[in-house]
Amino acid sequence: MTTHSRTTTYFRQPPDRGPGSGLFHPALFYRSDQEYLDGVCRFLRVAVHGRGDRALVAVPGRRLEPLRALFERGEDGAEHGRPNGTGHDVRERVTWVDMEEAGRNPGRVLSLFREFADRHENSESRPVIVGEPLWVGRGPAETREALRHQALVNLAFAGRRVSVLCPYDAALSEDVLTQARRIHPVVTEGGIRRISRDYADPLDVCASFDTPLPEPADPFVIDFGEHELALARGTAEDWASRCGLSPARRTDWLLAIGEATGNSVRHGGGQGTLRMWRSGNSLVAEIRDGGRLTDPLVGRRRPDPRSPHGGRGVWIMHQLCDLVEMRNEPGALVLRLHMTVD
Repeated sequence: MTTHSRTTTYFRQPPDRGPGSGLFHPALFYRSDQEYLDGVCRFLRVAVHGRGDRALVAVPGRRLEPLRALFERGEDGAEHGRPNGTGHDVRERVTWVDMEEAGRNPGRVLSLFREFADRHENSESRPVIVGEPLWVGRGPAETREALRHQALVNLAFAGRRVSVLCPYDAALSEDVLTQARRIHPVVTEGGIRRISRDYADPLDVCASFDTPLPEPADPFVIDFGEHELALARGTAEDWASRCGLSPARRTDWLLAIGEATGNSVRHGGGQGTLRMWRSGNSLVAEIRDGGRLTDPLVGRRRPDPRSPHGGRGVWIMHQLCDLVEMRNEPGALVLRLHMTVD
């Protein structure tokens, strides 16, 4: 699979360091639940109570109810379901989403953010997003892809009137927090906002996540071309059934593999290799072909069916799978699809 490249020179300027005319993408480092609630609610109140902006709050499920309760009470402790000073009911201006569901695969999150921003961005208000796709306990691969998502926010919203606050638990590993300082031009720690001296080009940050993928011990291997696509899908279905994947999830598995192998034939040199193996409680399918990934945002926006540009297949894979990993290797594009056996 090969995707079209895009100009990236203007991405090398950092996002705005305050909520001005362009992207505002700060990080919030918190050490306690109260520091978390105070920091996020302060951000939301300025936007929603103060300016009447629309907000999307996508955080782990256990955070949702405390945040909603504190936000709707307001700083004065009074109920703020009634219209605020802008004439808007604040409860109707915030969308609450469980990130553990919506962001189970971190590759889905940017599409969610972009759809929200597209609906609400205009000359009079800026969409406001709180996104927390990282939490203590996420696996290494999911953490790496969640950090990639955070860096891609800087590319996807470059020059747009959007604010995206990203909270980070200070109990996350120091490696994660170091990457956060490279991703965000502004960080808040201990209630103090400052410019991040470690901010880096998002393309360079994304490249740092392209670590070698671990080699499986004993994969099931199928070589395929145009005339073997049906055989590859049928073999993948039988193998997943033997591994205990439910019928509903097998449908998702086959759709994702069908998109990946079809892309290999159309865009990756006309052929490829499918490998499958089990890793813990997940099934993994790897598709290797002669293509190359040149657009880091491919598959990160819901595709327009009328558009001639690519990305539809990768977007579908992200929606169906629990994790998607992509790597450019010498002479090859490697795609790994992960699906949990429930």
